[in-house]
Amino acid sequence: MTRSRIVAAALAVALTGLAGCGAGDSVDVDGDATAGGSAGGTLTAAIGGEPDQLDPHRTSAYYSFEVLENVYDTLVEPDADLKMGPALATRWTTSSDQLTWTFTLREGVTFSDGSPLTSEDVVYSYQRIIREKLNAAYKFATVKSVTAPDPATVVVTLTAPTPNLLANLGGFKGVAIVEKSNVESGAIKTRPVGSGPFTVASYTSGDTIKLTRNDAYWGQKPKLDGVTFTFVKDPTVALQNLRGGEVQWTDNLPPQQVPALKEAGEVAVTTTPSTDYWYLALNEGREPYDDVNVRRAVAFALDREAITKAAKFGQATANQTAIPQGSSWYYDYSPYRHDPDQARQLLGQAGVKGLTLDLMVTSEYPETVSAAQVIAAQLKEVGITVKIRTLDFAQWLDEQGKGNFGGFLLGWLGNIDPDEFYYAQHRTGGTFNFHKYSNPTVDTLLDQARTQTDEGVRKQTYERAAKQIVDDASYIYLYNPDVVQGWSKKVTGYQVRTDRAIRFRDVALAR
Repeated sequence: MTRSRIVAAALAVALTGLAGCGAGDSVDVDGDATAGGSAGGTLTAAIGGEPDQLDPHRTSAYYSFEVLENVYDTLVEPDADLKMGPALATRWTTSSDQLTWTFTLREGVTFSDGSPLTSEDVVYSYQRIIREKLNAAYKFATVKSVTAPDPATVVVTLTAPTPNLLANLGGFKGVAIVEKSNVESGAIKTRPVGSGPFTVASYTSGDTIKLTRNDAYWGQKPKLDGVTFTFVKDPTVALQNLRGGEVQWTDNLPPQQVPALKEAGEVAVTTTPSTDYWYLALNEGREPYDDVNVRRAVAFALDREAITKAAKFGQATANQTAIPQGSSWYYDYSPYRHDPDQARQLLGQAGVKGLTLDLMVTSEYPETVSAAQVIAAQLKEVGITVKIRTLDFAQWLDEQGKGNFGGFLLGWLGNIDPDEFYYAQHRTGGTFNFHKYSNPTVDTLLDQARTQTDEGVRKQTYERAAKQIVDDASYIYLYNPDVVQGWSKKVTGYQVRTDRAIRFRDVALAR
């Protein structure tokens, strides 16, 4: 899933992507977490698809990050309220001009192979992302340099104040600290070496990824002996496996059964508002989707409530903008209504008749298939024939990268700062701007917003950008889904997160 992580406002809590320290302030957290915990068996988790790879800097698949969340560390990380706090760094200070950030690393941290993790590893990881223009490179756009004056210190120098720097450096594992030798050997794709609570023991393609407890972990030792991830595309099968005890956790439950499951109490099922959004993108590199009237016609032809109901069965909220309701960054703007007559009129203005839309979806996210079927029926009303092309996710990513689509359905998961909702997707030439949208006004607004330190002005700037993005139908936003996860009653210590980060480091499993 693109963050496609790829990763910004909680519905239940105000988004706090700017949390951290202001100019001249510092944050300090006392020492290392105490060692503790005991062996507690192996938890089996059923996820909806297979990771495309396990290199955190190169993957953009959510299934990969479900695994990698438990294998890698970042310099800082979001807590349950999405406030950025310590991880590999225990303390940081900023200069009065907000252009120099100095991070002090935690003492005694090692990679899972026993080699020490130092500031040089942080420098290597960030420079790799920047120099090779990897998926998260856009997060470092204002970074002038990253240096390691000593093994325990990292200095990040900026070209402009960057209010969301902490979120950029720790919002998700796409900016994880990697080991150079693991990268250079190529083993990182299937046998990554991190400093997190678990380490990858084996990867059997098409079957499982097995993690074992990292006994050298710097934090509180996990209670579990390990975690086995199984790849179960069919939500009904995942539920059967959970009920039968073959798995103890899944986030791939049949949405239509969630209310009954919660009522029955046979297994623990929790739903919570997420920081995600799902959308339809039309390929503006192809005619006639380069015409805004055609894109707006599609937007008017859609009934979002019907699409949301079909895809999520009540576990989502229809929304015409990206950021969810309840967030301090939410922008209440909904210019489109289900209006087939208006859609036909706009298609007529564009001189478009008999249009066939090649709509790409993936079987590993079944809601894209369900949504596509409803969208096809709605677009047929206005004279657009939809050809649904269902691919596995690896093929889907390949086709997306090549621009081989008329349109596609997908979502962005785990966003923390508003920059993550807009910049890489809608900035001209953006890393995830596969649909080739370009508007100089939007470019200017997004550039200004990511360096604006006045939060009120920053919010206004993002609202202006969002309005233009919606008016241009760059993305045709559909809904914000809930996080829905279920687990055995033998599982304790698990917490559902609004950013959808799957953390098993505090989990215990009764025998």
